[in-house]
Amino acid sequence: MQCSEARRLIGARIDGELDAAGEAALAAHLADCAECARHLVEQQEWHAAIKRNAARYTAPDALRQRLAAAVADAERPPSTPSRSRAGEWRQWAIAASVLLAVVLSSSLTAYVTRPNADDRLVQELVSDHVRSLMADHLTDVASSDQHTVKPWFHGRLDLAPPVDDLAAEGFPLVGGRLDYVEQRPVAALVYRHAEHPINVFVLPNRGGPAAASQSLSQRGFNLLHWTRGDLAFWAVSDLNLAELRDFQRLFDRNMAAAG
Repeated sequence: MQCSEARRLIGARIDGELDAAGEAALAAHLADCAECARHLVEQQEWHAAIKRNAARYTAPDALRQRLAAAVADAERPPSTPSRSRAGEWRQWAIAASVLLAVVLSSSLTAYVTRPNADDRLVQELVSDHVRSLMADHLTDVASSDQHTVKPWFHGRLDLAPPVDDLAAEGFPLVGGRLDYVEQRPVAALVYRHAEHPINVFVLPNRGGPAAASQSLSQRGFNLLHWTRGDLAFWAVSDLNLAELRDFQRLFDRNMAAAG
């Protein structure tokens, strides 16, 4: 892939418009091209800065009311209108209706046409999952021994991810690695079911008390999100949703048993 094509795909990725094939091709290119990888980070930072700092204006209620009244008056035909006068009223009604629609929708347009924070997080997690497969960087510490994987994270993160080998239930531990989500380091625990890798991203829980798991799909991958205590978990895989839920149930059961 040429760098020019990679730059185009980077733009599509940031806008949430890149499919799985494009993501895989881009990930392979980024693994070998430091310049494009740096360009991706710069574009992500620029996009985030615009989202944080861009001015946003909402029409005052008084203006909305005046426009609504003007449209209502314009649509009420006068008692004895002349042909030219009636034409003027119709033109004004059309113009006022269009203006009112623009004003009422202007405060929503930016949020309809660009991903919100949750959408961007999901896109980033799927991209990290794909990149770990394509760049041959599934693990930093490759081991099925939880007593090897868990201590490896000590001193590398501010949190201690729970690690259990679930091989007896059909989900063996493969290892773990450091990954980056929302520009901060996080733990990625790697499991496998048959030939299907599962990335479990462990982040700080910023959303409150424990909640039931939530599922969604993106770019052909299934994701499960749940929380426990001060930790939030995202499991990403091409497993079908039922098997991924089985994994989540076993993972959460062992974590609860460990206290």
